[in-house]
Amino acid sequence: MAKNITTRKEDYSKWYNELVVKAGLAENSAVRGCMVIKPYGYAIWEKMQAQLDKMFKETGHENAYFPLFVPKSLFEAEEKNAEGFAKECAVVTHYRLKTDPEDKSKLIVDPDAKLEEELVVRPTSEAIIWNTYKGWIQSYRDLPILVNQWANVVRWEMRTRLFLRTAEFLWQEGHTAHATREEALAETEQMNNIYAEFAENFMAMPVVKGRKTESERFAGAEDTYCIEALMQDGKALQAGTSHFLGQNFAKAFDVKFASKDGGLEHVWATSWGVSTRLMGALIMTHSDDNGLVLPPNLAPIQVVIVPIYKGAEQLDQISEVANKMAADLRAQGISVKYDDRDTQKPGWKFAQYELQGVPVRIAIGPKDLEKGTVELARRDTLKKEFLPQGEVVEKVKDLMTEIQESLFEKAKDFRKEHTTPVEDFEEFKKVLKEKGGFISAHWDGTAETEERIKELTKATIRLIPFDVEKEEGKCVLTGKPSSQRVLFAKAY
Repeated sequence: MAKNITTRKEDYSKWYNELVVKAGLAENSAVRGCMVIKPYGYAIWEKMQAQLDKMFKETGHENAYFPLFVPKSLFEAEEKNAEGFAKECAVVTHYRLKTDPEDKSKLIVDPDAKLEEELVVRPTSEAIIWNTYKGWIQSYRDLPILVNQWANVVRWEMRTRLFLRTAEFLWQEGHTAHATREEALAETEQMNNIYAEFAENFMAMPVVKGRKTESERFAGAEDTYCIEALMQDGKALQAGTSHFLGQNFAKAFDVKFASKDGGLEHVWATSWGVSTRLMGALIMTHSDDNGLVLPPNLAPIQVVIVPIYKGAEQLDQISEVANKMAADLRAQGISVKYDDRDTQKPGWKFAQYELQGVPVRIAIGPKDLEKGTVELARRDTLKKEFLPQGEVVEKVKDLMTEIQESLFEKAKDFRKEHTTPVEDFEEFKKVLKEKGGFISAHWDGTAETEERIKELTKATIRLIPFDVEKEEGKCVLTGKPSSQRVLFAKAY
């Protein structure tokens, strides 16, 4: 199976696009800007979804589902949110087609089937959910509401790229309601921490936690917390966001509750989400010029066993060993595929599973049967070794942990090497051009300076980190006083 993938050094963007398609993750669809997620890509997303869903439920959240369509009047109720998403909205204006009287082979929109009120195809669900919550909340006894939704959303992007930015994408969106500001803030922080834990422990992707600047904040939020990751081309990727909405949506939809002391108060709110963009992050954090590299915790197939044989008799002998080995591995909770197809040669299979990022490959041939050995290959390092068949299960169990940790440490080292503190704007521009990555620099706190730096360099403030100590300094552009460094980068 010839891979023929453009290398990262040649053209990183082309490498990414080719890898997504050739590894069988996704492809462009007949609808401009939309994608088809193929079974192998969807299997990875399912593993992400299952783990996140477990983490949400462990923290008291429940799943629900809300309509795809949002009446325009509801969408307009929270002005900042409506304004922030207006340019990306797809809008339904009619509910029926009819045969074109001039050309019976074509359908046209029936002008008599105009909707009384136009419907927005959800770009995010705050409006429809808070209109619903109004009927759910009367008293402090009804709070908190901790609801999550797995859904699709539509944001009419002009420039699209598979997984990273598509007109329709899959995500989860949490929407919670609380009696106090403190509870809502604690929820916002908790969910950002859950995203960081998932990214690091399952995706093996190190992230920085922090808050967005006012100009980068979610439309309608009082504060936005986020996690940011660094890709191999030195660009940042926003991997998850958690928003403290204050009482903005409660006031827009008049959601009040009777408090314990008998008063009537507006509810406090949060929303938080991650999307199939995480697939792009996973690919770009670990993969190499040979194809995908998947951390074992998210690999649909953790081990593949490939027989090397001539004739049915040899295959039967190898299959007896391979099937027992596969059963023993599965008993340890490891997902295994035994690929005994006779339609492809072993070399083709090796290349395919390397391209698809399967963490461990085991080959068994006639000589291995004689010696009682197997050949074991690691996808992350491409190293091979021979070992006794009786040691395979323990070795693979250890490798699942070792590969997971090794990928995380490698990505963490890369981020460390590509995080550069700078003191002045000339140095800022030089590092951005020659090295990329995160640039740690002082900022005077004004939107004007933030916008000017973006105009001059295309770099944005990715976040104001939580774990950075206060440090007096001078703004990298204006020289005005600054109390702490922020992280700049070019980003997806």
